[in-house]
Amino acid sequence: MKEINLIGGSGFIGSHFCHLLKSKKTKFTIFDKAISQEFPSNHLLGDVREIDSLRQHIVEGAPIINLAAEHRDDVRPRSLYYDVNVEGAKNICKVAVEKNINTIVFTSTVALYGFAPIGTDESGDIQPFNDYGKSKYQAELAFKDWQEEDTKNRTLVIIRPTVVFGEKNRGNVYNLFNQIFSKKFMMVGNGENAKSMAYVENIASFINFSLDFKPGVHIYNYIDKPDFTMNSLVSRINEALGRSKEIKLRLPYLPIYFIAKIIDLVALITNKQFNISSIRIKKFCQNTVFDSSVSKSGFKAPVSLEKGLERTIQYEFLEDHKDDATYIGES
Repeated sequence: MKEINLIGGSGFIGSHFCHLLKSKKTKFTIFDKAISQEFPSNHLLGDVREIDSLRQHIVEGAPIINLAAEHRDDVRPRSLYYDVNVEGAKNICKVAVEKNINTIVFTSTVALYGFAPIGTDESGDIQPFNDYGKSKYQAELAFKDWQEEDTKNRTLVIIRPTVVFGEKNRGNVYNLFNQIFSKKFMMVGNGENAKSMAYVENIASFINFSLDFKPGVHIYNYIDKPDFTMNSLVSRINEALGRSKEIKLRLPYLPIYFIAKIIDLVALITNKQFNISSIRIKKFCQNTVFDSSVSKSGFKAPVSLEKGLERTIQYEFLEDHKDDATYIGES
């Protein structure tokens, strides 16, 4: 691969992917409204909502990887989800046609399945419960329309990751790790609900692997197995920190959820953001377990989930990296 157009490449997954491209001596251009902290010399300032900016900076014929998204739970106004995720996708498709680009890799999300049954795979029902999931699915449809215009030559890869964690992340998974490290963690519910997770280095490797796919539409959930219950995940984190695996503080789900609903109301009235919300409590206590057909593609993850957890704990809490770049991950 001679060159890559990396849209939204200044963020968490994008920066890890850039390190991979650099190691393979692959030329890449980052198109993002935020300046890349780690690869400023590869960065071009732009916004997917501005099609002329895309036209100016996208390299002719080079594959597009679209990581750009509004993804947090608390984005306001909510129309931003659709302006960035959907209209941005449509702009990318228009420019891809103009620039004779035949390969697009799009990172979507398992959030478009909503509160899905355990073991939902790529054939699962699309039932998003929030604007993030709804807008990501609409973006998928826009990219599919682009591919259908020239099915013999165009390759569309849609990757639907579960929650992604790793070094330098500052999303919900990091917040969980940090609460445990700070001895402030309290388990809500019985902790027997299971969670699918994905380590960022493996996601980056799969994106790179997918660039060799043939023309067609390729849709994959991305999950690193095994799936941990919250009890087993917290115990493993404590163990990695050299502590007792026992979880001492537990809170019942329903009272905490009710309190979070009151906080939601206060947030709405005051227009302030709080770390606790009813949707975050609900997501924490739900089973979010997915299956994937990635193994059928021939891809093998370079890092086990257990090793990814160990690396993240070591980097974030047992070593000194206070001067390194950090990124806001998916909420």
